[in-house]
Amino acid sequence: MRVGLLGTGPWARLAHGPALAAHPGVELAGVWGRRPEAAAEVAGQFGARAYADPDALIADVDAVAIALPPALQAPLAARAARAGRHLLLDKPLAATVAGAREVAAAVEASGVRSVVFFTLRFDGPTSDWLAEQAAAGGWFTARADWYGAVFGPGASPFADSPWRKEKGGLWDVGPHALSVLLPVLGDVTDLAAAHGPGDTVHLTLRHDSGASSTAALTLTAPPAAAGVCVEFRGTHGVATYPGGEFAATDAYARAIDALTSAEPHACDARFGLRVTEILAKAEELLG
Repeated sequence: MRVGLLGTGPWARLAHGPALAAHPGVELAGVWGRRPEAAAEVAGQFGARAYADPDALIADVDAVAIALPPALQAPLAARAARAGRHLLLDKPLAATVAGAREVAAAVEASGVRSVVFFTLRFDGPTSDWLAEQAAAGGWFTARADWYGAVFGPGASPFADSPWRKEKGGLWDVGPHALSVLLPVLGDVTDLAAAHGPGDTVHLTLRHDSGASSTAALTLTAPPAAAGVCVEFRGTHGVATYPGGEFAATDAYARAIDALTSAEPHACDARFGLRVTEILAKAEELLG
């Protein structure tokens, strides 16, 4: 499978590019970016061709991997899908529900495969742990808290990301929280949202299983307070996410495996659309 990479930022250099270049099942055929010099640099780093036009790259490949802000990802993904190209996308799928619906509709109409890279869902041990909790059932409540410290000096390669500064923790780490809650507790049927300090958002969710959950989401936590906590409580007791370090490139390689497989993956464009709908509803409630 020949894959074109759209995007040249930190995530393209740290995860998408290395994993695509190393994967035995795909060929990283080309790179396009909004800055031609960055496209040339990233293409050279991973032995690919730099493209000046995204449509030219889309025309030359079987699939596209997109590492761009959500407002840019959605229209390019829809164009690629309509051209018959498979999609390996990042979260959130889009910055608006309309954008996400356009992608999902294009995928459905063309019949291409789509995978949205919700990082923890493609980490092997985490995916296995979530499957165990979903199979166990009997949960009546849960929490998924993401305390990021992105914008401190030297804290993160994403500190200069304009869309993260604009959209905050709700849109950046909110998808992570939803990606672990929904497969275990079911779809969201009701939600409430409240502001915390800085960009912090607190969500309270009701799921179609009857369970409830909460999520605390921020990119502006003090560095000493940063971290992730996921737990489920129910008839079996308490199940706590074991955490641990893992390589983003290894998780991304599993996302590539999912794209090249004939079997559909749960984290597809339809799931990305549903996550976007929930985020947009929370944003609306926050005012």
